[in-house]
Amino acid sequence: MRFARWVFAGAGIYGIVLLAPQYFLEGKLGRDFPPPLNHPEHFYGFIGVALAFQLLFLAIARDPLRLRPAMWPCVLEKVAFGAAAIALHQQGRLNAAALGFGIADLVLAGLFVVAWWRTPRT
Repeated sequence: MRFARWVFAGAGIYGIVLLAPQYFLEGKLGRDFPPPLNHPEHFYGFIGVALAFQLLFLAIARDPLRLRPAMWPCVLEKVAFGAAAIALHQQGRLNAAALGFGIADLVLAGLFVVAWWRTPRT
């Protein structure tokens, strides 16, 4: 269970550090990566849901045995962005820096699967 604790705690902290500041960056993102956001509710909705998952990662880190079934939705959360990032990059719609974050999510998805595998069922 030590592996699961470290993986999920690390993922949760990493995610909070990357996501929380984005609440204050809408204008800067619109200037640096035009055009400005046309649907800010999608942007803020994404950040909010993603931050909620970071809290789930931290909860799993505290009690991986009890929350073992919740590890699969966490894998899906990581694969959803990672797969989308690869597809968008291949279409020329996503820059290399953002692709790197997508690949990092796929690595975390793999680590989450290993954590699930290594966490006892009971």
